[in-house]
Amino acid sequence: MSTHGTPPRAPGGHRPAGPGRILVREMADADCEAVAAVRVGGWRYAYAGLMPRSYLDAMDEAEDAERCRAHLAAAGAAGVVHLVAEHDGGVAGWGCYGPYREEGTTTADGEVYALYVRPERIGTGVGRALMNALLARAESDGRPALLLWVLRENARARRFYEKAGFLPDGAEEPFEVDGVEVPEVRYGRRLSAAEAAADRRG
Repeated sequence: MSTHGTPPRAPGGHRPAGPGRILVREMADADCEAVAAVRVGGWRYAYAGLMPRSYLDAMDEAEDAERCRAHLAAAGAAGVVHLVAEHDGGVAGWGCYGPYREEGTTTADGEVYALYVRPERIGTGVGRALMNALLARAESDGRPALLLWVLRENARARRFYEKAGFLPDGAEEPFEVDGVEVPEVRYGRRLSAAEAAADRRG
């Protein structure tokens, strides 16, 4: 196969991101296998030493891809947005945002449900590009704030969110994986539209 000519287009009609370039776009069904690899790899990297090794080793990319496909099919009706980040021509990260979930219902705030980057692409700007895109979508949707939950002991992720303008708000939830307690803490960030409205109210 020739290496010259026009690069193949990614799902949705976008050309894959070239060397060093990060392209954030809507996720398509054809991305599910790549996203599953990102998510499983992200869990194994981010939660090593925080969750049982047996649980992380048992994660299956093929099963995760099927779950991902089902979630993507239902995303539109639920107001959920799935984005992928391409870097050096391949899917290097995935982020998911939607309405904030609370006690079986949803609120006006938004929630980052997930944000994962291939371990070998951490530090390249992929995570920052995804977060900026999720913040922009939440603002365009009129969300007054964007919230997320992160493992209390995940210092690396907490530093990342703090650099993105998120702060812990004091809320904490129990979380258990294979009998091991891994509590989560909540972070939040007011969005610029909400700040502007507050300023106008004085």
